[in-house]
Amino acid sequence: MTGANTLFLRLEGPLQAWGDTSKFVIRRTMDVPTKSGVLGLVCCAMGLSREQARQRLPELNALSMGVRVDRRGALWWDYHTVGAGTGMTTAGGDVRTGAKGTLITRREYLADASFLVALQGDAKWIQKVAEAVAAPKWPVFLGRKSCPPSVPVLARPGKDESWTNPASHDDLNTALKFIPWRPRYKDDDKPRNRKVQTLVEWRRASENDVAPDDAEVWYDAPVCFDPPVHEPRFVLRGEVGVTVGDPVQEYTPAPPRPRANYKDTEYRKRRAERIEADAGLCVFCKSSGPRMTVQHITYRRAGGAETLEDLRSLCRLCHDAVTMIEYGLGMGMDRINPEEPRWRDRIIEKREEIIKFRSLETRRRWLSAEEVE
Repeated sequence: MTGANTLFLRLEGPLQAWGDTSKFVIRRTMDVPTKSGVLGLVCCAMGLSREQARQRLPELNALSMGVRVDRRGALWWDYHTVGAGTGMTTAGGDVRTGAKGTLITRREYLADASFLVALQGDAKWIQKVAEAVAAPKWPVFLGRKSCPPSVPVLARPGKDESWTNPASHDDLNTALKFIPWRPRYKDDDKPRNRKVQTLVEWRRASENDVAPDDAEVWYDAPVCFDPPVHEPRFVLRGEVGVTVGDPVQEYTPAPPRPRANYKDTEYRKRRAERIEADAGLCVFCKSSGPRMTVQHITYRRAGGAETLEDLRSLCRLCHDAVTMIEYGLGMGMDRINPEEPRWRDRIIEKREEIIKFRSLETRRRWLSAEEVE
Protein backbone atom coordinates (compact mmCIF):
# COMPACT_ATOMS: atom_id res chain seq x y z
CA MET A 1 0.00 0.00 0.00
CA THR A 2 1.62 3.24 -1.19
CA GLY A 3 2.22 5.82 1.52
CA ALA A 4 1.19 3.55 4.40
CA ASN A 5 3.02 4.59 7.57
CA THR A 6 1.70 2.09 10.14
CA LEU A 7 2.13 -1.68 10.45
CA PHE A 8 0.14 -3.85 12.86
CA LEU A 9 1.56 -7.01 14.44
CA ARG A 10 -0.45 -9.51 16.47
CA LEU A 11 1.68 -11.10 19.21
CA GLU A 12 -0.30 -13.95 20.72
CA GLY A 13 0.67 -17.40 21.93
CA PRO A 14 0.61 -19.88 24.81
CA LEU A 15 3.81 -18.33 26.19
CA GLN A 16 5.66 -15.05 25.65
CA ALA A 17 8.80 -13.65 27.28
CA TRP A 18 10.01 -10.08 26.80
CA GLY A 19 13.24 -9.85 28.77
CA ASP A 20 14.15 -6.84 30.83
CA THR A 21 17.61 -6.06 32.23
CA SER A 22 17.98 -9.41 34.07
CA LYS A 23 20.80 -11.47 32.55
CA PHE A 24 21.71 -14.07 35.15
CA VAL A 25 19.96 -16.93 36.95
CA ILE A 26 16.60 -15.16 37.30
CA ARG A 27 15.20 -14.10 33.92
CA ARG A 28 12.08 -11.99 34.25
CA THR A 29 9.72 -10.71 31.58
CA MET A 30 8.19 -7.29 31.06
CA ASP A 31 4.39 -7.01 31.08
CA VAL A 32 4.26 -5.98 27.39
CA PRO A 33 6.52 -6.63 24.37
CA THR A 34 9.78 -4.67 24.35
CA LYS A 35 11.09 -2.80 21.34
CA SER A 36 14.22 -4.95 21.37
CA GLY A 37 12.08 -8.09 21.24
CA VAL A 38 9.85 -6.80 18.44
CA LEU A 39 12.78 -5.58 16.31
CA GLY A 40 14.54 -8.88 16.97
CA LEU A 41 11.46 -10.63 15.58
CA VAL A 42 11.56 -8.36 12.52
CA CYS A 43 15.27 -9.04 11.94
CA CYS A 44 14.58 -12.77 12.22
CA ALA A 45 11.82 -12.48 9.61
CA MET A 46 14.26 -10.62 7.34
CA GLY A 47 16.86 -13.36 7.78
CA LEU A 48 19.43 -11.01 9.32
CA SER A 49 22.19 -12.43 11.49
CA ARG A 50 23.15 -10.59 14.68
CA GLU A 51 26.05 -8.94 12.86
CA GLN A 52 23.92 -7.96 9.86
CA ALA A 53 21.17 -6.64 12.13
CA ARG A 54 23.55 -4.05 13.57
CA GLN A 55 23.58 -2.29 10.19
CA ARG A 56 19.76 -2.19 9.95
CA LEU A 57 18.91 -1.28 13.54
CA PRO A 58 19.30 2.53 13.05
CA GLU A 59 16.52 2.49 10.42
CA LEU A 60 14.37 0.08 12.41
CA ASN A 61 14.80 2.08 15.63
CA ALA A 62 13.55 5.12 13.76
CA LEU A 63 10.13 3.44 13.71
CA SER A 64 8.07 4.40 16.76
CA MET A 65 6.21 1.63 18.55
CA GLY A 66 2.93 1.38 20.43
CA VAL A 67 1.45 -1.63 22.21
CA ARG A 68 -2.18 -2.38 23.02
CA VAL A 69 -2.83 -4.94 25.75
CA ASP A 70 -5.76 -6.94 24.42
CA ARG A 71 -5.24 -9.78 26.92
CA ARG A 72 -2.82 -9.32 29.79
CA GLY A 73 -2.09 -13.00 30.44
CA ALA A 74 -0.74 -14.61 33.60
CA LEU A 75 2.83 -14.83 34.90
CA TRP A 76 4.36 -18.31 34.95
CA TRP A 77 7.78 -19.49 36.16
CA ASP A 78 9.93 -22.21 34.63
CA TYR A 79 12.75 -24.10 36.35
CA HIS A 80 15.16 -24.20 33.42
CA THR A 81 18.30 -26.30 32.95
CA VAL A 82 20.77 -26.31 30.06
CA GLY A 83 23.85 -28.44 29.50
CA ALA A 84 23.68 -31.32 31.99
CA GLY A 85 27.44 -31.78 31.67
CA THR A 86 27.40 -32.21 27.90
CA GLY A 87 27.87 -28.56 26.94
CA MET A 88 25.79 -26.46 24.60
CA THR A 89 26.66 -26.93 20.92
CA THR A 90 26.35 -23.92 18.65
CA ALA A 91 25.15 -23.97 15.05
CA GLY A 92 28.80 -24.03 13.95
CA GLY A 93 29.51 -27.16 15.97
CA ASP A 94 31.54 -25.53 18.74
CA VAL A 95 30.85 -25.84 22.47
CA ARG A 96 29.59 -22.58 23.84
CA THR A 97 31.82 -20.94 26.48
CA GLY A 98 30.76 -21.62 30.04
CA ALA A 99 28.68 -24.67 29.11
CA LYS A 100 30.87 -27.34 30.71
CA GLY A 101 28.31 -28.04 33.44
CA THR A 102 24.59 -27.64 33.96
CA LEU A 103 23.28 -24.06 33.82
CA ILE A 104 20.25 -23.54 36.06
CA THR A 105 17.95 -20.54 35.67
CA ARG A 106 14.44 -19.49 36.64
CA ARG A 107 12.58 -17.96 33.72
CA GLU A 108 9.38 -15.98 33.79
CA TYR A 109 6.75 -16.13 31.04
CA LEU A 110 3.48 -14.46 30.10
CA ALA A 111 0.89 -17.19 29.55
CA ASP A 112 -2.12 -16.73 27.24
CA ALA A 113 -1.43 -13.05 26.53
CA SER A 114 -2.36 -11.12 23.38
CA PHE A 115 -0.90 -7.80 22.19
CA LEU A 116 -1.49 -5.56 19.21
CA VAL A 117 1.75 -3.79 18.24
CA ALA A 118 1.80 -0.79 15.92
CA LEU A 119 5.03 0.27 14.19
CA GLN A 120 4.93 3.72 12.62
CA GLY A 121 7.41 5.61 10.48
CA ASP A 122 8.92 5.81 7.02
CA ALA A 123 6.60 4.18 4.45
CA LYS A 124 9.49 2.43 2.68
CA TRP A 125 10.62 0.66 5.83
CA ILE A 126 7.07 -0.12 6.90
CA GLN A 127 6.56 -1.88 3.58
CA LYS A 128 9.85 -3.80 3.92
CA VAL A 129 8.94 -4.99 7.40
CA ALA A 130 5.43 -5.98 6.26
CA GLU A 131 6.82 -8.08 3.39
CA ALA A 132 9.34 -9.77 5.68
CA VAL A 133 6.79 -10.63 8.38
CA ALA A 134 4.30 -11.89 5.79
CA ALA A 135 6.90 -14.37 4.46
CA PRO A 136 9.62 -14.76 7.15
CA LYS A 137 12.94 -16.27 6.11
CA TRP A 138 13.49 -17.69 9.60
CA PRO A 139 10.86 -18.79 12.13
CA VAL A 140 9.78 -15.97 14.42
CA PHE A 141 9.23 -16.24 18.18
CA LEU A 142 7.62 -14.21 20.93
CA GLY A 143 10.72 -13.17 22.82
CA ARG A 144 12.30 -16.60 23.35
CA LYS A 145 12.75 -19.50 20.99
CA SER A 146 10.47 -21.63 23.16
CA CYS A 147 7.57 -19.21 22.50
CA PRO A 148 6.13 -19.66 18.99
CA PRO A 149 3.12 -17.53 18.00
CA SER A 150 -0.27 -19.22 17.81
CA VAL A 151 -1.68 -16.83 15.15
CA PRO A 152 -0.08 -15.10 12.14
CA VAL A 153 2.11 -12.26 13.39
CA LEU A 154 1.04 -9.97 10.55
CA ALA A 155 -2.36 -8.83 11.84
CA ARG A 156 -5.15 -9.34 9.33
CA PRO A 157 -8.65 -7.83 9.22
CA GLY A 158 -11.68 -9.86 10.25
CA LYS A 159 -14.41 -10.76 7.77
CA ASP A 160 -16.47 -7.66 8.68
CA GLU A 161 -13.53 -5.23 8.85
CA SER A 162 -12.38 -2.98 6.01
CA TRP A 163 -8.96 -1.85 7.28
CA THR A 164 -5.72 -2.85 5.57
CA ASN A 165 -2.25 -3.65 6.85
CA PRO A 166 -0.06 -1.57 6.41
CA ALA A 167 -2.26 1.51 6.84
CA SER A 168 -1.95 5.27 7.35
CA HIS A 169 -2.67 6.96 10.68
CA ASP A 170 -1.82 10.32 12.22
CA ASP A 171 -0.30 8.88 15.40
CA LEU A 172 0.06 5.66 17.37
CA ASN A 173 -2.92 6.24 19.66
CA THR A 174 -5.19 6.79 16.68
CA ALA A 175 -3.84 3.62 15.07
CA LEU A 176 -4.30 1.48 18.19
CA LYS A 177 -7.83 2.84 18.63
CA PHE A 178 -8.77 2.15 15.02
CA ILE A 179 -8.35 -1.64 15.10
CA PRO A 180 -11.34 -3.42 16.71
CA TRP A 181 -10.76 -5.38 19.90
CA ARG A 182 -11.83 -8.99 19.44
CA PRO A 183 -13.35 -11.12 22.23
CA ARG A 184 -12.23 -14.71 22.51
CA TYR A 185 -15.72 -16.17 21.98
CA LYS A 186 -18.91 -14.85 20.42
CA ASP A 187 -20.98 -15.31 23.58
CA ASP A 188 -18.56 -13.48 25.87
CA ASP A 189 -20.43 -10.77 27.76
CA LYS A 190 -18.48 -7.75 26.53
CA PRO A 191 -19.68 -4.14 26.13
CA ARG A 192 -19.93 -2.71 22.64
CA ASN A 193 -17.25 -0.18 23.53
CA ARG A 194 -14.43 -0.85 25.98
CA LYS A 195 -11.12 0.66 27.05
CA VAL A 196 -7.83 -1.22 26.82
CA GLN A 197 -4.39 -0.35 28.18
CA THR A 198 -1.68 0.99 25.87
CA LEU A 199 2.04 1.66 26.08
CA VAL A 200 3.11 4.21 23.47
CA GLU A 201 6.59 5.50 22.66
CA TRP A 202 7.03 9.23 23.34
CA ARG A 203 9.31 11.33 21.12
CA ARG A 204 10.20 14.98 21.01
CA ALA A 205 8.38 17.05 18.43
CA SER A 206 11.08 19.74 18.92
CA GLU A 207 14.33 20.12 20.85
CA ASN A 208 12.59 22.09 23.60
CA ASP A 209 10.05 19.36 24.38
CA VAL A 210 10.32 17.78 27.83
CA ALA A 211 9.06 14.31 28.60
CA PRO A 212 5.88 14.21 30.73
CA ASP A 213 6.28 13.47 34.43
CA ASP A 214 4.53 10.11 34.08
CA ALA A 215 6.80 8.93 31.26
CA GLU A 216 8.68 5.68 31.95
CA VAL A 217 12.25 5.04 30.81
CA TRP A 218 12.72 1.67 29.14
CA TYR A 219 16.21 0.51 28.17
CA ASP A 220 15.05 -1.58 25.23
CA ALA A 221 16.03 0.31 22.06
CA PRO A 222 18.60 -2.10 20.57
CA VAL A 223 21.94 -0.81 19.29
CA CYS A 224 23.22 -4.33 18.60
CA PHE A 225 22.25 -7.86 19.62
CA ASP A 226 25.70 -9.40 20.04
CA PRO A 227 26.82 -8.19 22.49
CA PRO A 228 23.43 -6.88 23.69
CA VAL A 229 23.55 -3.09 23.89
CA HIS A 230 20.43 -0.96 24.42
CA GLU A 231 19.61 2.71 24.63
CA PRO A 232 16.78 4.28 26.66
CA ARG A 233 13.48 5.51 25.30
CA PHE A 234 10.41 7.14 26.86
CA VAL A 235 7.06 5.35 26.95
CA LEU A 236 3.67 6.54 28.18
CA ARG A 237 1.00 4.29 29.67
CA GLY A 238 -2.58 5.10 28.79
CA GLU A 239 -5.76 3.61 27.43
CA VAL A 240 -7.88 3.89 24.31
CA GLY A 241 -11.52 3.16 23.64
CA VAL A 242 -12.04 0.48 21.01
CA THR A 243 -14.99 -1.13 19.32
CA VAL A 244 -15.68 -4.84 19.63
CA GLY A 245 -15.04 -6.90 16.50
CA ASP A 246 -15.49 -10.51 15.47
CA PRO A 247 -14.66 -13.24 18.02
CA VAL A 248 -11.23 -14.81 17.78
CA GLN A 249 -12.52 -18.37 18.22
CA GLU A 250 -15.69 -20.30 17.62
CA TYR A 251 -16.96 -22.79 20.16
CA THR A 252 -16.24 -26.35 19.09
CA PRO A 253 -19.21 -28.53 19.99
CA ALA A 254 -18.36 -31.70 21.83
CA PRO A 255 -18.64 -34.80 19.64
CA PRO A 256 -21.75 -36.88 20.29
CA ARG A 257 -20.96 -39.50 22.89
CA PRO A 258 -22.51 -42.94 22.41
CA ARG A 259 -24.38 -44.15 25.46
CA ALA A 260 -25.36 -47.65 26.44
CA ASN A 261 -29.01 -48.56 25.92
CA TYR A 262 -29.62 -51.54 28.18
CA LYS A 263 -33.14 -52.06 26.79
CA ASP A 264 -31.98 -52.28 23.18
CA THR A 265 -32.69 -55.66 21.58
CA GLU A 266 -29.30 -55.90 19.85
CA TYR A 267 -27.48 -55.07 23.08
CA ARG A 268 -29.38 -57.80 24.93
CA LYS A 269 -28.36 -60.29 22.26
CA ARG A 270 -24.67 -59.31 22.53
CA ARG A 271 -24.94 -59.49 26.33
CA ALA A 272 -26.27 -63.04 26.24
CA GLU A 273 -23.68 -64.07 23.65
CA ARG A 274 -20.85 -62.62 25.74
CA ILE A 275 -21.94 -64.45 28.90
CA GLU A 276 -22.24 -67.67 26.91
CA ALA A 277 -18.78 -67.12 25.35
CA ASP A 278 -17.34 -66.75 28.89
CA ALA A 279 -19.07 -70.00 29.95
CA GLY A 280 -21.25 -68.06 32.39
CA LEU A 281 -18.21 -67.17 34.53
CA CYS A 282 -16.89 -63.81 35.75
CA VAL A 283 -13.71 -63.19 33.78
CA PHE A 284 -12.05 -61.80 36.92
CA CYS A 285 -13.01 -63.98 39.91
CA LYS A 286 -14.40 -66.98 37.92
CA SER A 287 -17.61 -67.07 39.97
CA SER A 288 -20.99 -67.82 38.42
CA GLY A 289 -24.58 -67.18 39.30
CA PRO A 290 -27.93 -65.84 38.14
CA ARG A 291 -26.86 -62.21 38.65
CA MET A 292 -24.06 -62.34 36.08
CA THR A 293 -23.77 -59.15 34.03
CA VAL A 294 -21.39 -57.64 31.46
CA GLN A 295 -19.00 -54.69 31.54
CA HIS A 296 -18.31 -52.31 28.63
CA ILE A 297 -14.56 -52.03 28.05
CA THR A 298 -15.30 -49.37 25.43
CA TYR A 299 -18.36 -47.24 24.69
CA ARG A 300 -17.37 -46.38 21.13
CA ARG A 301 -20.13 -48.58 19.69
CA ALA A 302 -22.54 -48.37 22.61
CA GLY A 303 -26.27 -48.07 22.03
CA GLY A 304 -26.92 -51.31 20.15
CA ALA A 305 -23.88 -51.62 17.87
CA GLU A 306 -21.65 -53.36 20.47
CA THR A 307 -19.51 -56.30 19.42
CA LEU A 308 -18.50 -59.25 21.60
CA GLU A 309 -15.04 -57.68 22.02
CA ASP A 310 -16.62 -54.57 23.55
CA LEU A 311 -18.01 -56.55 26.51
CA ARG A 312 -16.69 -58.74 29.32
CA SER A 313 -18.69 -60.96 31.72
CA LEU A 314 -18.49 -59.94 35.39
CA CYS A 315 -20.26 -60.81 38.59
CA ARG A 316 -22.04 -57.96 40.38
CA LEU A 317 -19.26 -57.47 42.92
CA CYS A 318 -16.49 -57.23 40.30
CA HIS A 319 -18.71 -55.06 38.09
CA ASP A 320 -19.26 -52.58 40.96
CA ALA A 321 -15.54 -52.56 41.80
CA VAL A 322 -14.50 -51.89 38.21
CA THR A 323 -17.15 -49.19 37.75
CA MET A 324 -16.05 -47.37 40.93
CA ILE A 325 -12.44 -47.36 39.76
CA GLU A 326 -13.47 -45.99 36.34
CA TYR A 327 -15.47 -43.14 37.86
CA GLY A 328 -12.66 -42.37 40.27
CA LEU A 329 -10.22 -42.04 37.37
CA GLY A 330 -12.65 -40.01 35.25
CA MET A 331 -12.28 -42.38 32.32
CA GLY A 332 -13.91 -41.55 28.99
CA MET A 333 -14.90 -43.72 26.06
CA ASP A 334 -12.38 -46.48 26.73
CA ARG A 335 -12.70 -48.23 30.06
CA ILE A 336 -11.04 -50.96 32.14
CA ASN A 337 -10.51 -54.40 30.69
CA PRO A 338 -10.66 -56.62 33.84
CA GLU A 339 -8.63 -59.31 32.08
CA GLU A 340 -5.54 -57.09 31.92
CA PRO A 341 -3.04 -57.88 34.72
CA ARG A 342 -2.30 -54.21 35.40
CA TRP A 343 -5.78 -53.75 36.93
CA ARG A 344 -5.71 -56.89 39.12
CA ASP A 345 -4.50 -55.38 42.40
CA ARG A 346 -6.75 -52.33 42.18
CA ILE A 347 -9.85 -54.43 41.50
CA ILE A 348 -9.07 -56.78 44.41
CA GLU A 349 -8.55 -53.81 46.74
CA LYS A 350 -11.83 -52.21 45.63
CA ARG A 351 -13.70 -55.54 46.04
CA GLU A 352 -12.48 -55.83 49.63
CA GLU A 353 -13.50 -52.25 50.32
CA ILE A 354 -17.04 -52.90 48.99
CA ILE A 355 -17.40 -56.15 50.99
CA LYS A 356 -16.31 -54.41 54.19
CA PHE A 357 -18.72 -51.52 53.66
CA ARG A 358 -21.67 -53.80 52.86
CA SER A 359 -20.97 -55.96 55.91
CA LEU A 360 -21.04 -52.91 58.17
CA GLU A 361 -24.28 -51.66 56.61
CA THR A 362 -25.92 -55.07 57.08
CA ARG A 363 -24.91 -55.14 60.75
CA ARG A 364 -26.22 -51.60 61.31
CA ARG A 365 -29.60 -52.48 59.85
CA TRP A 366 -29.96 -55.45 62.23
CA LEU A 367 -28.83 -53.64 65.39
CA SER A 368 -31.57 -52.98 67.95
CA ALA A 369 -32.08 -49.56 69.50
CA GLU A 370 -30.38 -50.69 72.72
CA GLU A 371 -27.29 -51.84 70.86
CA VAL A 372 -27.06 -48.59 68.89
CA GLU A 373 -26.98 -46.62 72.15
